[in-house]
Amino acid sequence: MSERSSTSSRLDALTSWHADWRGLRVAVLGLSVTGFSVADTMAELGADVLVVAERADPAYERLLPVIGVRSAIGPLSAPPADLVEFAPEVVIASPGFSPTHPVVRWTQESGIPLWGDIELAWRVRDKVVRPGGDPADWVLVTGTNGKTTTTRLAATMMVAGGLRAVPCGNIGTPILDAVRDPSGFDVLVVELSSHQLWYLGLQSSPEPVSPHAAVCLNLADDHLEWHGSFQAYRDAKAHVYDNTRVACVYNKSDTATREMVEQADVIDGARAIGFDLGVPGPSDLGVVDGIVVDRAFLAERHRSALELTTVAELQELGLAAPHVVANILAASALARSLDVPPAAIAAALREFRLDPHRMEVVATVAGVTWVDDSKATNPHAAASSLAAYPGSVWIVGGLLKGVDITSLVSARGPLVKAAIVIGEQRDAVRAAFERHAPDVPLHEVVADETGDVMAQVVDLAIGIVADGDVVLLAPAAASFDQFASYADRGEKFAAAVRDRVGRGADGDTDADPSPPAGA
Repeated sequence: MSERSSTSSRLDALTSWHADWRGLRVAVLGLSVTGFSVADTMAELGADVLVVAERADPAYERLLPVIGVRSAIGPLSAPPADLVEFAPEVVIASPGFSPTHPVVRWTQESGIPLWGDIELAWRVRDKVVRPGGDPADWVLVTGTNGKTTTTRLAATMMVAGGLRAVPCGNIGTPILDAVRDPSGFDVLVVELSSHQLWYLGLQSSPEPVSPHAAVCLNLADDHLEWHGSFQAYRDAKAHVYDNTRVACVYNKSDTATREMVEQADVIDGARAIGFDLGVPGPSDLGVVDGIVVDRAFLAERHRSALELTTVAELQELGLAAPHVVANILAASALARSLDVPPAAIAAALREFRLDPHRMEVVATVAGVTWVDDSKATNPHAAASSLAAYPGSVWIVGGLLKGVDITSLVSARGPLVKAAIVIGEQRDAVRAAFERHAPDVPLHEVVADETGDVMAQVVDLAIGIVADGDVVLLAPAAASFDQFASYADRGEKFAAAVRDRVGRGADGDTDADPSPPAGA
């Protein structure tokens, strides 16, 4: 048997935490949150681990010797000598490593198996099992926008229904940390990026990832610089439905997600469950006369429906923006697939709060509402924000990630009161406005010597707005050209608003933070 065949046979046998991983030569690409979770897991399993990274989080780098892991930190324009000499039997890449990265290419050209952290997590998911002896069910969530909100919503609903559930994956807690948590879970609600799904699509395990339920919320241009094309991005997202056992949840208003489900290779018996803001058919969730209903997970679904909540209740909770209602429907479908009662879903919604920088009202002063949706890092997300707040003063721009902003400006630009353009790629935004919304007042902010972009933005906006206006930070672009992250961008916006505008007499907002569904 050749060395390559021997390695393949060994990897095929490694489908349990309790398999013999000892001495397996594993190269881990990247040393941030995901990379460290992989290295730590493999070290715990007794593998021989080498971490390869261009740069490293200092805290993680200091921990590597403690857990018995070697590292090679430095330029990666080509595979480093340490990696080649190590001759890994498998390479496990962090999601930041694109298909065109030199080390990823070298791995594939060398015929070395290439995994992501999701593949590894599935193989070792039985470290902690439920009382009956089974590992936690997996529920997978992806989409261009709304992933984190839907993941948190679904996990909150499941917990309210009595399940031990945890949001993990791309949401912040690495899935390997959740798998190894000694307390154990009934359900892992896993947010997956398109990068993680690309790696998942490479899997050749004899026991491939097979979720209880999965959803792709929507699909629009994003991360094209990573994938190389929209088709490649779409194909990566579609892997979320592979081998689904019970429920393939899709967006009826987004044809691409329906086609993904139609083309998916699923386990016999898996159902397609649709959702949108319209009247649902059997096997769908939707809205009827202001009532959010389930017509999918009940025996009499052809003649009746179950009430989950109402748009009026969501309005009171600040959760009635159309795209948030869509996320609630998707999360409810995932929870209902695990028999979470409607009353538990309603109770979870009463306790749920959106994350910061997601349609967050910073202040309402003198009749002007200032809204932070810094998480709108692509045109699809910004379109939802602009639909919720038409006629706003729009703060737009940043790193466009290879995405053309023209269609967004064409559709939404003419409706805004004014636009304030930030970021290093202002030329593309300016050109789109000049062509498709030439009558909209356009202002540009160039970082001055202080670097305080948002102070200039707020000062500009103050000179534009009148009673009843909304100033909306929905950049439709990434933040890394001028800020540390989208959170940093949102925090600096909020700080500038508080500094220059204030919070109002009582420190609270006096405007409805969430327009009703369908607005």
